[in-house]
Amino acid sequence: MNPRIKAARSLYDRAKAEKFALGAFNIDDQSTLVAVVRAAAAKRAPVLVQLSQGEVDAIGLENARSMVDNYRAKFGVEMYINLDHSPSVVAAKAAIDAGFEFIHIDLSQAKKDATVEEIIAATKEVVEYAKTTGALVESEPHYFGGSSNVHTEDIDYEAIKKTFTKPEEAHEFIVATGIDTFAVAIGNLHGTYPVPKQLDLALLERIVSATPDGHFSLHGGSGTPDDQFRGAVARGICKININSDLRKAYRNALEEVLADNPKEFAVVKLMPKVIDAVQSVVEARINSFGSAGKSTAKDSSTSVSRSVDEDAFN
Repeated sequence: MNPRIKAARSLYDRAKAEKFALGAFNIDDQSTLVAVVRAAAAKRAPVLVQLSQGEVDAIGLENARSMVDNYRAKFGVEMYINLDHSPSVVAAKAAIDAGFEFIHIDLSQAKKDATVEEIIAATKEVVEYAKTTGALVESEPHYFGGSSNVHTEDIDYEAIKKTFTKPEEAHEFIVATGIDTFAVAIGNLHGTYPVPKQLDLALLERIVSATPDGHFSLHGGSGTPDDQFRGAVARGICKININSDLRKAYRNALEEVLADNPKEFAVVKLMPKVIDAVQSVVEARINSFGSAGKSTAKDSSTSVSRSVDEDAFN
């Protein structure tokens, strides 16, 4: 097994045992990646960076792999890559071939009406292929609602409760597919909304109790209160996805910088404040997830933060 993937598996087991969650942060570009690296260094936290299909199309699997490896090696942070919501078996296999440590196969992204049988078949194929590298595979038997954006409508909990995870179904799906991670639906959904998200933590307890040896993830983490994060982690969540909160911080900061610098056309000179804004969000989530200080990488924190800023964006 690839040593990097072996380390990822060890870290995942430690997160479960020590009751902390890995933050999985989507990157849209190098600026977002730099923000995650700086936060990981400052907090001495292990992190996942992740790409969904749109981000894969923009950056490329091999480019993302090289960028993450370069930052990881140069600045001494513990960082891995997750393929987020892969819409097909072919796309998931390509990420496995590219050396991604974590793979999320989500057939329902491309086919919202996919049957449980179709999802199980696709997931099993990815699980089998992942044995070539040892990559960890994640999935769920249903379409996950919302979108990674800033929503203005209220959350319709009566509607999303219809897709909440049932403990016995989660257990059956894990056994049928052989996945490493099950993505729960307990009130979480993609995007941010005018009201805070409320998680059904009692349901989460029943899900974890039904399959105590499993790993469980929380998608749609943006806009969730800290106490809800902490409650989810205490009950067994060991990976939490954050995307919309980062995009919102990025855009808001960029709009402010552009307004303050109407005659500046060197884009790299506009980015430091944007990176700072995204980094602040990542650091706050690391604190909420209990992963600060959990990195096994060498200590590099303060000097790394300065070096990343100076090397990339000055």
